[in-house]
Amino acid sequence: MALTAALRASSSDAIVEVRDLAVDYHSHSSAAPVRAVRGISLSIARGESVAIVGESGSGKSTLAHSLIGLLADNARVASGSISIDGQDVTHASEARWGQVRGRSVALVPQDPMVGLNPTMRIGPQIAEAIARLGETPARSHDAQVLALLDQVGLDQPARRARQYPHELSGGMRQRVLIAIALAGRPQLIIADEPTSALDVTLQRKILDHLERLVKDQGISLLIVTHDLGVAADRADRMLVMQSGQIVEQGPPAQILGAPCHDYTQALLAAAPALAVAGGLSVATRDAPPAKEILRFEAVSKDFALPTSTAWFGRGPRERLSALESVSFSARVGQTVAIVGESGSGKTTALRIALGLEKPSSGRVLFEERDLTRLDGHEFRPLRRRIQLVQQNPYAALDPRYSVFDSVVEPLRSFGLLKGKALESAAKRLIDQVRLPRAVLNRLPRELSGGQRQRVAIARALALGPELLFLDEPVSALDVSVQAQLLELLDVLQRELGVSYVFVSHDLSVVAAIAHWVVVLRQGRVVEQGPAAQVFGNSGSDYTRELLQAVPGHRRPRL
Repeated sequence: MALTAALRASSSDAIVEVRDLAVDYHSHSSAAPVRAVRGISLSIARGESVAIVGESGSGKSTLAHSLIGLLADNARVASGSISIDGQDVTHASEARWGQVRGRSVALVPQDPMVGLNPTMRIGPQIAEAIARLGETPARSHDAQVLALLDQVGLDQPARRARQYPHELSGGMRQRVLIAIALAGRPQLIIADEPTSALDVTLQRKILDHLERLVKDQGISLLIVTHDLGVAADRADRMLVMQSGQIVEQGPPAQILGAPCHDYTQALLAAAPALAVAGGLSVATRDAPPAKEILRFEAVSKDFALPTSTAWFGRGPRERLSALESVSFSARVGQTVAIVGESGSGKTTALRIALGLEKPSSGRVLFEERDLTRLDGHEFRPLRRRIQLVQQNPYAALDPRYSVFDSVVEPLRSFGLLKGKALESAAKRLIDQVRLPRAVLNRLPRELSGGQRQRVAIARALALGPELLFLDEPVSALDVSVQAQLLELLDVLQRELGVSYVFVSHDLSVVAAIAHWVVVLRQGRVVEQGPAAQVFGNSGSDYTRELLQAVPGHRRPRL
């Protein structure tokens, strides 16, 4: 096939050679295996950066895991071959993979809090990776740990080596994972969604560092991502996967500038940052004058930090200013978005508005009622009018509850409906979020991520709220699923007149849905205004820096 031939690099120059690979998943509940990878052939040259893009279920992670011997227990290579650095590892034993893994190929996983041991300090975890290779004496490991931490750009390496994972930021933890991957001086690094949970500036720093490693050390890089902007900015070559097959491949300029396959065209159309040439696509959303439904008035929040002398109440406590005199408004039937980096105060503002934290000063008004003075008992009636959609729908939904029970839980809690009326309400809510009624009998684990988030939205709408807080509601989803959910939120807002406070670090998503944008930095509002003004003619250097960090701005042109 021409496509297969095009994927092949010269054998002498390749670190990875895959030929006609097929991978099956076996299940006890089904006699027939599920084929996740279908006859894929590809090569990765030494020093080359390759990106695999596609939606969840496309087979991209299965392909990547097959290249490092980390397939699930129920997965089998059905046919084809895998060669790493000239050695056939298609059906290698775990002992054989132990010799390849870390030395020839290394993995940077998606979630650093899963990839790192929370009970071990950072230094010993990196030293463990060095010791596993057995190539250097133990007395040199401490020095190697500090050198690796310095190499990945962490300040104060000696201090970081003594810290636990929870004491580091998300970006720092991701750099530690890169240090562990580099411990064996691999020839190929597989980065599996390495920045999906990070804000745009941290994402850029991590990807910049990986890019420098490729250039300076000649390491090959395989990026597995659903973010076409990341792939466009960072890869020499892109592979687009659908249903276990590579449907299109080539340089980013070719793939993004003149996509041939319908699936690639659909992915590009759904990616907010790539929707138009030259920048973000800001939705044209009419924002007619409307009354205020929520108002922040000079809200500040300080947290007391324990010091070495303050554990038992002695000595002064240091103060952390999470919010400083924050003011903005949300209006009926419109969307106000709060954006900023990690630590900017977005989540603190949300918790104060929901009555989960008390401000140090200032107040939050809901239709002129001061929420900050209400206790839990007084706040409860307002729960019918104010609801929250959380970031992780799988964590937000009780895994023991069916979709029906999850959706009607608020109605039961307030004693509003029962019997046939409850069943009718569940059907109406599921219809509203564009899901088939058959899902009402399923459990959350039987649904996709996008379907679970729709269930969470249906539950939030059950009480007929006037205001919805949405905390990073699409950050963990593929671009096409993101686009579908953003369209759903827009339709619901138009049909129901509900107001949104949308919290996100993804400016491309915010640009697609917001009427008004509030930019936070270190607890302060640095800019706010209509979305078209903030994204199109920003008056803040910080906002412009955030916009420049959005993946897709560096992409080459045809």
